[in-house]
Amino acid sequence: MPTSAPSMPTIGEIARRLGVPTHRVEYIIRARDIRPYGWAGNARVFDEATVNVIGAELNRIDTTKGMTPVRQG
Repeated sequence: MPTSAPSMPTIGEIARRLGVPTHRVEYIIRARDIRPYGWAGNARVFDEATVNVIGAELNRIDTTKGMTPVRQG
């Protein structure tokens, strides 16, 4: 019986979900020293809790700058 693997989004997938450019996601990962959950080849993958942290940090930055917060995945 086939089972599905859990979704482990890459930086590009996180950016697509949040509706932001990938460089913003990369910035949060570097600036907040966020570690990947694992690796898929050369791509870093993250768990859903980390995706939520990245989205919250982007919202915090946008709110501080008076911008419209990003949407949560």
